Amino acid sequence: MSVYPEYRSVQKCLLQIEEKLNWGPSSQWHNDVFIELSERIQEETHVLLSPTTLKRVWGRVNYKSAPSISTLNTLAGFAGYRNWRDFKNQAETKGPSWIERKISPNLGIITISAAIMTLVFISFYSMTGIGRNPVEEIDLSKIEFSSRPIAKGMPNSVVFDFNIAELRSDSILIQQFWDPTKTISIKNTQTQATGIYYYPGYFRAKLMADGNILKEHDLYIKSDGWMATIDYKPIPKYLSGDELSKNGLSIPEEAINEVAASEEPLVSSIHYVEDMGEIQGDDILIKTAFRNLYREKWAVCQNTRFYILGSKGAMVIPFSIPGCVSDIGLLLNDVYLNGKENDLSAFGTDLSDYRDIMIRIKDKKISISIDGEEIYSTSYNESLGKFAGIRYRFLGAGEVSYLNITDGSTGEVIINEDFK
Repeated sequence: MSVYPEYRSVQKCLLQIEEKLNWGPSSQWHNDVFIELSERIQEETHVLLSPTTLKRVWGRVNYKSAPSISTLNTLAGFAGYRNWRDFKNQAETKGPSWIERKISPNLGIITISAAIMTLVFISFYSMTGIGRNPVEEIDLSKIEFSSRPIAKGMPNSVVFDFNIAELRSDSILIQQFWDPTKTISIKNTQTQATGIYYYPGYFRAKLMADGNILKEHDLYIKSDGWMATIDYKPIPKYLSGDELSKNGLSIPEEAINEVAASEEPLVSSIHYVEDMGEIQGDDILIKTAFRNLYREKWAVCQNTRFYILGSKGAMVIPFSIPGCVSDIGLLLNDVYLNGKENDLSAFGTDLSDYRDIMIRIKDKKISISIDGEEIYSTSYNESLGKFAGIRYRFLGAGEVSYLNITDGSTGEVIINEDFK
């Protein structure tokens, strides 16, 4: 396989990033993981690398060209270096380890020996039955796996009920959602375990053994009406619906002052995640208006993202002042466009005043309008599934004037809120 000249250096850099994240083997990362990684890199380096770009660098997409120097600089910065040159200088200064120097001259002999030993072990294991995957030997229909939230609102603990007595494995766990680090280790003698969720949403819980998914199901964590968060990490600060300002839906003044006093960028979010029945996310009409309330220091770009949540995916519609559109990214479930590689200038608008936003989704086609003028339309491929809720996410703080959501198939109004 032909590789670009700096391939080995890039792989070393990626390994350092994987060690930093501790998200498990990158071979098991799927699309949502790369979306999260894109956001993490942007938060720390202030440079947006799209999930598609990251997939290319990690070899998950067939792409033979070398990464651009700007991409390498960003990855090196995220790994803890000043730039790509600094990473290479430090990597070359360290040189190969003693074990690498010992192994390299004899690599051919070692490879042949390893191949022979592998064949011997495979034959032995096949005859004796040692090393068989215990998952393959059980009847999965006998395994039960379900869950139930304990309370309303956030944070919310969830009880997982299961029956895994027949499972023989030293590595059994529950993965709470897409992040492979958010797991709960369990034993086959258990019948219950609990986990905690810090944000409302539609999740996919998985029962796993030895890296294999045995059972999985949807898990709905509702917001219990309107709620807000100041998105501290790892645990956000919660504001119930009763605490929110109602003359324009927003976090209260004291919370806005708390955000403004922060020396580091802070995001605040307003959530509405409830059971919408069988209404489909691919056939809805959304009308809303919002504005940004804090535009100083690190919030000068007025970055605002509007989330449409579904049982199978999500959409993230971004807005900022015109001068900052290079740093935004548009997510339409399986389609991702970033401002570094695509012209998203249509999403640049002054959010000092309310902007009327209309989003029409029909047959996997979406059109977006600002103040009555269509600014963008395109299509996507993978269904959102059932409509699950919405989220406003402001860099700093923001305010919502109204929200109206209509089921496109029936014309029924699902949500009609006027906060002014």
